[in-house]
Amino acid sequence: MAPPSFFFVFFFILIFSCTSATTTQQQRFKEAPKFYNSPTCATLRHHPNPNHTCPDNAVHVAMTLDVSYLRGSMAAILSVLQHTSCPENVIFHFVTAASKSSSAAKLNQTLTTSFPYLNFQIYPFDDDAVSRLISTSIRSALDCPLNYARSYLSTLLPPCVAKIVYLDSDLILVDDISKLAETPLSGTAVLAAPEYCSANFSAYFTPSFWSNPSLSLVLANRRRPPCYFNTGVMVIDLRQWREGEYTTEIEEWMELQKRMRIYELGSLPPFLLVFAGRIAAVDHRWNQHGLGGDNFRGLCRDLHPGPVSLLHWSGKGKPWARLDAGRPCPLDALWAPYDLLETRFAALQA
Repeated sequence: MAPPSFFFVFFFILIFSCTSATTTQQQRFKEAPKFYNSPTCATLRHHPNPNHTCPDNAVHVAMTLDVSYLRGSMAAILSVLQHTSCPENVIFHFVTAASKSSSAAKLNQTLTTSFPYLNFQIYPFDDDAVSRLISTSIRSALDCPLNYARSYLSTLLPPCVAKIVYLDSDLILVDDISKLAETPLSGTAVLAAPEYCSANFSAYFTPSFWSNPSLSLVLANRRRPPCYFNTGVMVIDLRQWREGEYTTEIEEWMELQKRMRIYELGSLPPFLLVFAGRIAAVDHRWNQHGLGGDNFRGLCRDLHPGPVSLLHWSGKGKPWARLDAGRPCPLDALWAPYDLLETRFAALQA
């Protein structure tokens, strides 16, 4: 058994990697404009449950929220509201680290100040508990416990929330999110996401996984061949998720990973093991991912061919960091108009 000091060091590394993505010093954000429903928007039908987060016909959006990626989250929220016809029908569900209660209060204040009319709830996530299930990956930022919160939405959110659009914090929408939320989840499909079947699926798992028939055969018995999908943009049927107890299944794969190292990339492979080959299709326009560049060399990337509804800076480079450093990639200019960070000059003038 490893000495206690090992667990302290491992936990410290996890926490440090979660807070070092960007500066957290006194970020101030401008107030966003208020967006109104178009005349064709339906009136929200409130669920009999008095909880205000459960109108039947609302678009429910889930995101994780922390100080280090707050600037990206604010831009993502603004882009959602700006491009939907019914912004007053969008309800946000933000998940924060329970171990950072003081940060949660600051995040709540920031959201309320910049989006005074935003309909949202904040939910604390037991990040200390999940950290014990996490194995180190090839990039420390992937090991942040909050990255795993997407696996726990079914228990974090009220039971009356039946369907959710999950979004990462490093993206912007340039289309109406209600179109994405309306993705049909029929049959046994629990989630929907764009698939990328040309990607090398086998590369997401280790030789130890593929050489063990009892493990690799899990992927052989799917409706169709498993393909890679990016978990930063998903439509999830939370009722089916709860009934299928998929959080438990994901945790079982994470526990096995701790024992025999079957994958390398953080929170993504457990999702692939549980859902690849079983998800509903979404057009690629809803996740133009990889704009953060190459994880090792930081190279700029272009858009995939075809139309664009959502731009996603997955990868090592984030647009706000590259813009601040004066070394932006060409596509970072598309993120900049949604940046609500108040400049130092504007703050002094206020």
